[in-house]
Amino acid sequence: MSTGRRSAGLLLFRITGGGADRDVEVLIGHMGGPFWQRREAAAWSVPKGEYAPDEDPVAAARREFVEELGLPVPDGPWLPLGEARQKSGKTVVVWALEAELDPSAVVPGTFVLEWPRGSGVQQEFPEMDRFAWCTPEQAAERLVSGQRVFVDRLRALVRGGTGA
Repeated sequence: MSTGRRSAGLLLFRITGGGADRDVEVLIGHMGGPFWQRREAAAWSVPKGEYAPDEDPVAAARREFVEELGLPVPDGPWLPLGEARQKSGKTVVVWALEAELDPSAVVPGTFVLEWPRGSGVQQEFPEMDRFAWCTPEQAAERLVSGQRVFVDRLRALVRGGTGA
């Protein structure tokens, strides 16, 4: 295992269509805080978070899902989507889980940040400020570039008829 920074995440999906039109929608979240508030393109993410070298990545993905959505992880089998190295150098590992979830039920976790910078004022912001079900095409526009590969991998699994 690499000694660099690592994150683990869980990508919820639901099946759409059937036969040759079988596809997916994925649940992704818009990153919270002042840096992202006016951005849409490449400002969304799979619910994920960093984990320590001695932590199980599945446990980390489960913990981060609960922290970022404020909801329990739905039941069901997890499909491994593998790893991808981000531009930042961080390695992200993601699993997919077929489940329904109402984005309006989310109660996002928060973080504290000095804002504006240098002001000495600490403000609380949601880790992710909204969630939405997206087609793969919508996700390709919204997700940060290094995470788009997970939707492609999921789509290939679902269209291939394996795993989901």
